[in-house]
Amino acid sequence: MLSNPVTARRGNLIAAGGMTIAIFGTIFLYKDDKGNTLHNYGWIFAALVIGGIVGMLAAKKIRMTAMPEMVSLFNGMGGACAALISIVEFNHVATLNQADTLYPSAKLFGETDITSFAAIEKGHLLIIILGLIIGSVSFAGSMIAWGKLNGKIRDFVFKGQHVFNLLILSIIIMASVYFLNNSPSHAEIKIPGSDAMFSYPVILKSAVYLFSMIAGLAIFYGVCFVLPIGGADMPVVISLLNSFTGVAAACGGFLYNNKAMLTGGILVGAAGTLLTILMCKAMNRSLTNVLIGSFGAKAATDTAGAKEQGAYKEISLSDTAMLMSYAKKVIIVPGYGLAVAQAQHVCHELEKILEDKGVEVKYAIHPVAGRMPGHMNVLLAEADVSYDKLMEMEQANEEFPTTDVVLVLGANDVVNPAAKTDPASPIYGMPVLDVELARNCIVNKRSMKPGYAGIENDLFFRPKTSMLFGDAKKVLQDLITEIKTL
Repeated sequence: MLSNPVTARRGNLIAAGGMTIAIFGTIFLYKDDKGNTLHNYGWIFAALVIGGIVGMLAAKKIRMTAMPEMVSLFNGMGGACAALISIVEFNHVATLNQADTLYPSAKLFGETDITSFAAIEKGHLLIIILGLIIGSVSFAGSMIAWGKLNGKIRDFVFKGQHVFNLLILSIIIMASVYFLNNSPSHAEIKIPGSDAMFSYPVILKSAVYLFSMIAGLAIFYGVCFVLPIGGADMPVVISLLNSFTGVAAACGGFLYNNKAMLTGGILVGAAGTLLTILMCKAMNRSLTNVLIGSFGAKAATDTAGAKEQGAYKEISLSDTAMLMSYAKKVIIVPGYGLAVAQAQHVCHELEKILEDKGVEVKYAIHPVAGRMPGHMNVLLAEADVSYDKLMEMEQANEEFPTTDVVLVLGANDVVNPAAKTDPASPIYGMPVLDVELARNCIVNKRSMKPGYAGIENDLFFRPKTSMLFGDAKKVLQDLITEIKTL
């Protein structure tokens, strides 16, 4: 159901209902190997009520333009939960397996029966450490992505950043391997009231410090991983971090033998990974580049794309209305400028007026238009634009040569011909919409400032391109008025 805007709302509600059943089933039906059930229902339901109210109010209040940053924030919270599960579970294991290096041997047993100590399995510790690392990276990276999307955090790039990121990741991996191989030590324990001795696996005090260090390094790596990523590549990193959170949640499902949590985590992880691969393909980036980090961003001193372009030409509203009214085919290319102006409803109204005049109107959607995958599709679906009118990039590029007018509304980097012609451009190699092939290309922007990737757009200076300046919503409203007078 989520694959089609017509049924997506129903699919989301069914998914939410299924998760509600899973949560309450876990709370009331869960029993461990010894038959123990959950307790502390007061704390559990207090958290559910508080979290539910906060989430509902935030979702109702958020504007559609800010939806990508909310998705990133929610995703980060999921990563944090997965990391906290690993921390709690490690604390549980460490408490059950304390050596005299952690506490005096007199306190090791006390009045506790020796059978209360649990054997430490390396597989169990492996899942704990994986959940900690992946969840921490997802949390820290999502918080940086959230700050970037709302403009509070800027790209930060320095020389040798690839090597530095790899070094941090290598330290985390080596520390984790050492943790798994050396943390469960064996202590010679004497059974109270007997001379018998036996070897028992225990968590050493040094392992607690090492575990904390790994957690801190994972958070630091998450920050370093996302900090240099440029705006044009942000959809890729959001998708990747989403898959990280799913994998981290699946680790929690393994720890607690919770099949609902395990299944949900695997689904999110797999879907996020597939979407990441599709996004990389759409932007001509390798998955290796994404995993290493520092992709799609350039240092502030980089002047690629800043060459002298010449003059651009401007078009009036009346001329635009005339061109579009007497065209046979018009393709609208929505971008983030349309989203910021909340102009999707007015755009749909323009579409209907043109169709009443016998004009064929379609929409060309770039895979990474906006700030996250599917952002433009959601905006247009909200305005009741027919899904059949939305064309993917490959289909749209085939139709541009036979199109009379292309109207670009706030899109920038996804229509920049430099991606095909300028090897010095940061977006070189990224597949773009070939809007310059149409007979006339009208670009609506507030000003001539560069787009989200921070580079100049060659399209604006092409002979067949005309600039229509102003807020997208106001321009479309005035354009509708002009067309009605013809």
